[in-house]
Amino acid sequence: MGALIRRAGAEGGFASVLQKGEQDAGTILVVLTERGGNGRVYERMPQADGSRDWTLTRREDPENKRELDEWLARRGNQDPDLWIVELDIANGERFIGIT
Repeated sequence: MGALIRRAGAEGGFASVLQKGEQDAGTILVVLTERGGNGRVYERMPQADGSRDWTLTRREDPENKRELDEWLARRGNQDPDLWIVELDIANGERFIGIT
């Protein structure tokens, strides 16, 4: 988690932990934005072969930007082990290995 935040900062972006979860077993959500907009949420989801890949879970609705924040708050309340990390940088998908 720390390496992801440091890398985004080193490349001119902003990163912050919105919610701290369980250190060893918590699920990770990564919220990617560009200049505070165009929010996308990626989550590591189990695949049929047992691996875990980043999957687009939610997109910000440009007509209702609060909806994404409310959804993140609900997810955080439902799962105290959940980590939520936000990266505000262009092409943020590259930081989680998606091109």
